[in-house]
Amino acid sequence: MYVHEYWKAIYIKMFEQIFKNVDDFIWKDAGCDSELDYAEQTSWILFLKWLDDFEQDKQIKSKLDNNNFKSIFDKEYKWSSWAVVKTKEGKVDFNKSLTGDDLTKFVNNKLFPYLANFKKNAEDLNTIEYKIGIIFSELKNEIQDGYILRSILNEVDKLEFRSDEQKHELSVLYESKIQNMGNAGRTGGQYYTPRPLIKTIVNLVKPKIGETVYDGACGSGGFLVEAYNYIKENKSLTTSELKKLQTQTLYGKEKKNLAYIIGLMNMILHGIESPNIMRTNTLEENIMDIQNKDRVDVILANPPFGGGEQTQVQENFPIRSGETAYLFLQHFIKKLKVRGRAAIIIKNTFLSNGDATNLRKQILEDCNLHTILDLPAKVFTAGVKTVVLFFEKGQSTKDIWYYQLNLDRTLGKNNALNEKDLEEFVELYKKRSNTENSWLINLKDVDTTNWDLTAANPNKKDTSDKRTPKEIISEIEELDKQSLHLIRKIKDIL
Repeated sequence: MYVHEYWKAIYIKMFEQIFKNVDDFIWKDAGCDSELDYAEQTSWILFLKWLDDFEQDKQIKSKLDNNNFKSIFDKEYKWSSWAVVKTKEGKVDFNKSLTGDDLTKFVNNKLFPYLANFKKNAEDLNTIEYKIGIIFSELKNEIQDGYILRSILNEVDKLEFRSDEQKHELSVLYESKIQNMGNAGRTGGQYYTPRPLIKTIVNLVKPKIGETVYDGACGSGGFLVEAYNYIKENKSLTTSELKKLQTQTLYGKEKKNLAYIIGLMNMILHGIESPNIMRTNTLEENIMDIQNKDRVDVILANPPFGGGEQTQVQENFPIRSGETAYLFLQHFIKKLKVRGRAAIIIKNTFLSNGDATNLRKQILEDCNLHTILDLPAKVFTAGVKTVVLFFEKGQSTKDIWYYQLNLDRTLGKNNALNEKDLEEFVELYKKRSNTENSWLINLKDVDTTNWDLTAANPNKKDTSDKRTPKEIISEIEELDKQSLHLIRKIKDIL
């Protein structure tokens, strides 16, 4: 055991150093100047290295099973032919490895166009070939200096994606990079939802093998990764169940290419070999076209909020809105099976805004919106106040249990939400207890003219000052009189 832990520590330290070295090299390049650039450029290189290791494992398995192995790459485009060429002894052959302008020309003019063509030639949308084509048809190599690219490739080649333990340690490091992206201001937040929040939500919704789990705005794949971990860790799965978990359980859609490749890479590192993520705009699908065969058991999502969708996209929804999150919520309700479960993160203004009145009415009538978790500001870097809606489809809402997460500190980049912060919420979730931070409302008490669901805590002690300005001035004057009286007494004594 101690030997195992020793080598594990060695691996972690080595991987951390490699990531740091790659980081240092990328920051020196003129084409990359942000955490988003770093994640994008690191991801395509890591992806190709993983593919090389993946193919080597498949080749070994084919030999053991006496089957023929056919690589998805032509020889010229294999990692060992262009990225890091090695001698028979396994040492880097610097004479045959491209570098400088020769390397960037090969990557930009030959490798990327070759990989982009996989999209056209793939037999199935769910194949790894198609995913390669999608990624490289829109992604660009932004590393301008061929000597820097050579140094990065040499470092990444030291990584191994062979054992589950190696993949796990690499996934932890990759997650930290995604978190840094989440801290990169407004644009970075779309890639990262705090993992303690995701883990808590997944633990409460409890997806299981045999169910389908869906995120229509999957970003970096956090919800799908945690659902995968939860299902795998909470039941001893048979070989067929493991295959079902890998191939027929987790589904995602993502509009933006950078988020798509990061989500793909994140899921691969967590052990999902060929993630069922589609590169598409979920909202371009008319929800009236969703049929029973398209519906899912569990939906976990943190959809983007704000405007941006064109009028023709809004026409795909019965309740049109310029707020993207409201369109996603309609999609999720329609996509869910009867008795299906969902947990959706959304801005807290959904609970009261006039433009969401009809949508609130719909979710209350079509689903049992049984729980609303009211989160504090700064859970997300942008500082927007959010809530989590927990609901089941098929029965209308009778009552709603609210929990308001009140913390004794201000959240921020260096003081993030943690699982301990959510312990009381988890403990009270099933009991639906009435406490200082939680309360139950009967739907009969909700105003049906606007269906306002504002999270107004009736149990929280009101510590605000209720005195009028006149009363405050009077008290000050009285205190002044008392002070003068005391000063006179002291003078008399002296």
